[in-house]
Amino acid sequence: MSFALLFSGQGAQHPAMFGWLPDDALPPALHPLAGPDWRQRLGDAAWAGRNAVAQPLITACALAAWQRLEPSLGAPAAVAGYSVGELAAFCAAGVLGADTAIDLAQQRAACMDEAARVEATGLLGVSGLLPDAVEAICAAFGLQVAIRNGIDSVVLGGSRPSLADGARIAAEQGAKCTPLNVALASHTAWMAGASEAFERVLERVRFGPPTVPLFSNADGRIAAAGQARSALARQISETVRWDECQDGIASRQIDCVLEIGPGQALARLWNQRYPQVPARSVDEFRSVRAVLDWVARHTG
Repeated sequence: MSFALLFSGQGAQHPAMFGWLPDDALPPALHPLAGPDWRQRLGDAAWAGRNAVAQPLITACALAAWQRLEPSLGAPAAVAGYSVGELAAFCAAGVLGADTAIDLAQQRAACMDEAARVEATGLLGVSGLLPDAVEAICAAFGLQVAIRNGIDSVVLGGSRPSLADGARIAAEQGAKCTPLNVALASHTAWMAGASEAFERVLERVRFGPPTVPLFSNADGRIAAAGQARSALARQISETVRWDECQDGIASRQIDCVLEIGPGQALARLWNQRYPQVPARSVDEFRSVRAVLDWVARHTG
């Protein structure tokens, strides 16, 4: 009887996220960035959408949540993280320490922001179109698939004018289009410089091998420390293959899935793909005990 962990990325951060975490759960290293009123400040979409805010804040909250759950839940049967969620996932899998993961989230954001200075770019969620239609829109407007969630669910990246044009055509074809509160084209070639810069940062970081099955956005299952380092750098400018991450986790024959992060996007994606294996997000619960009780009900 076992469970898997999914760590969310940015884009769904909100003032009530991780509502059962105390307001002082953030580590001292983030006090200059977020301050004691970080929940209230998340009501400002512009502030909340900044990489320099969102990436370390989400990583720190996710790890604070897991630190409260782990003593009772024990080791997961599999772990994966979505975009910046990989930093928390790699920590939960024993590859990185918590302080290191939070520090890397800040440096990752800085590398990406520097690369984004060249051109105004962004991300657009598109659902309801099959791959051929998505490919045609990308070709017509110079866009790229940043994240592959499923057969008819992707996130596109590119220049903001091109994303607007692509959204218009996709909507005319019946797709649902959702601009993400992310200020650059993560996981596309626009972030190649960020991958290179972050790789240099990671060269100075000590990595360990995963202690539980760990699935990465860019490189499938992670088996060794060197592979983990490479995968974290590459995923900034390569397509997030989230569909494959989910399939890898499902192969572990788990009983339920717990999403740790703001919102319920990953739990919804999982429930659509694997309805026989229930998934929920910690953001849906009001207490640690409620989370633990739900996992216990499904793992016996």
